[in-house]
Amino acid sequence: MKRSWNWDFEERPHDPAREQPSEDGDIGPTAPSRATLHRRRMIAGLVCAILLATAVAIEISSHHGSAGASQRAPGTPHAASAKPIQPSPDALERGMQAVAGVLAYTPFVRDGSEHAREIALTFDDGPGPYTPQILEVLERMHVHATFFEIGEMLRYFSASAAREIRDGDVIGDHTETHPEMAKLSAHDQREELIEQIARIELLGGPRPDLFRPPYGSFDATTMRQLHRLHLLMVLWSADTQDYLRPGVATILARALAGAKPGAIILMHDAGGDRSETVAALPSVIRELRARGFRLVTVPQLLADDPPPAGEPLPPNLSGD
Repeated sequence: MKRSWNWDFEERPHDPAREQPSEDGDIGPTAPSRATLHRRRMIAGLVCAILLATAVAIEISSHHGSAGASQRAPGTPHAASAKPIQPSPDALERGMQAVAGVLAYTPFVRDGSEHAREIALTFDDGPGPYTPQILEVLERMHVHATFFEIGEMLRYFSASAAREIRDGDVIGDHTETHPEMAKLSAHDQREELIEQIARIELLGGPRPDLFRPPYGSFDATTMRQLHRLHLLMVLWSADTQDYLRPGVATILARALAGAKPGAIILMHDAGGDRSETVAALPSVIRELRARGFRLVTVPQLLADDPPPAGEPLPPNLSGD
């Protein structure tokens, strides 16, 4: 089967009031407004201030290294051995190439091709108050995961995103404010995507090349914007629905029910009380490993087990 994709989406007619021709004659988003440019400058200034404050805090803490373990911040690993094994630069490059390779023939993925016994754990809506606890579990159990983060959350929890970058986890785009993308104009959809990307880059992370739609909401306009920004839409094959707080046992059962080679499991590290997710995660990891699965990031899954070509784009999905 030809490994290509038809980008001529015709889900609905264009709204001329929402879009205008670009210099190359293509239909693209309108120029950013003054308010948008001001907001971007404010974002850049805020993130820089956060980075400066973090550097000062690190410098101060370096002079108090003799403090006891009782003074550690909640969710901080108690030993360097708790850190996950760092992926090599070659492995990171291989993952980036895998994403680009998959984008060459499909605009989305929801799982691998089931040839490798690998599963990707993914977390949405962070970073948030429970993210450090999620990271502590991942670090202790030497697991790398993929986090689809909301740009606005980085205003308050950028330290967790920086920790994910240091740990070798992958950060994807989950928009700036978590809207239903299908309800937005082309311009507003693009702003939601690029503002989150800018925040991650300002934190020193690699430019996100993965995107997950909030609420599973997307349309033809979304797909055109993703194509222009070279973003691969990552859906999921198993939803734990942990955001509903169904109980630790239920979260574990749903994760295991969706366990198959190439699975992408959806969980959440923010967006509400995620104490059940934190409690369930160690058992999820242990049970998946006991079944012979290797836990990897989405790019690594795509490198080892790329999805088949020719799958039809699914409709909007329910989720959070």
